[in-house]
Amino acid sequence: MIVVTGAVGFIGSCLVGKMNAKGINDIIVVDDFSDPSKNVNLNNKSFVEKIHRDNFIDWLNTNYKSVEFIHHIGARTDTTEFDVSIFDRLNLHYSKEIWNACTKYQLPLVYASSAATYGMGEHGYNDTHEIVKQLKPLNPYGESKNEFDKWVLSRTETPPYWYGLKFFNVFGPNEYHKGRMASVIFHAYAQIQETGRVNLFRSHHPDFEDGMQLRDFIYVKDLLNVICYLMQGDKHSGLYNLGTGVAQSFVNLATATFKALNKKVDINFIDTPEDIRQKYQYFTEANMKKLKNIGYTQPFYSLENGINEYVQGYLVRNSYY
Repeated sequence: MIVVTGAVGFIGSCLVGKMNAKGINDIIVVDDFSDPSKNVNLNNKSFVEKIHRDNFIDWLNTNYKSVEFIHHIGARTDTTEFDVSIFDRLNLHYSKEIWNACTKYQLPLVYASSAATYGMGEHGYNDTHEIVKQLKPLNPYGESKNEFDKWVLSRTETPPYWYGLKFFNVFGPNEYHKGRMASVIFHAYAQIQETGRVNLFRSHHPDFEDGMQLRDFIYVKDLLNVICYLMQGDKHSGLYNLGTGVAQSFVNLATATFKALNKKVDINFIDTPEDIRQKYQYFTEANMKKLKNIGYTQPFYSLENGINEYVQGYLVRNSYY
């Protein structure tokens, strides 16, 4: 059996769908299942059993002999939440429990880290283990992810092989429930449909023109392809960036969304809110050499192609992956 935590969330539910498409239905889905707006992400998907996240470790202690692989995708991902205790419980301590169980029972593990660990990018965006202790995330979410990465790298006993994936700006189907935390593409689409225009943050940095702030946006289907590749065996355990390696401007993103809807581009610039202005990232770009060096050669969607497929294949139809 394959375990997916965070299975009703954006990426977790897409991973279940991806495995179903590959003929894998022997899946245990783990989450809290209390939010109806998220539970619909599992509609029409095949799996064996639902396990509440609070009961998962006890379940695993009994059923570990039947488990082949664990994907720990579940996390509290709200970057605007500042209650550290929430992140300590859900992102740090819970992840440690899963790691320890995978080590004890020798189960391979993929877990979701985050590009939020890089903070303002003072040390670049290189997924070398040497810089992890130097990183300064900008919020409790990023701190929780980096604290777990640091803890993992300090372990002498590990799962048989493991991968901590530093997700950059992921977009794609099944993020309807995410509200403010949904991707910029999701919000751009909603604004265009409602008002015919897109609001982007004005630049408050002398080196960047309005809308030319740069981020590494990755379509969720690329992320799923990488995860499935890593399931094939021990490639080389460690932390890995998961972006496209190509930074794109918000103007390009908005323009591609208008194009996907066959609408005239109309972009309006608004001030970046004061509460996030000092910690606003103007540039992120994943160094992807490490993943390529372990043999991953599949090309990524271009931003334009990813947005077009997402908009036309899912958002316009209000459909799920």
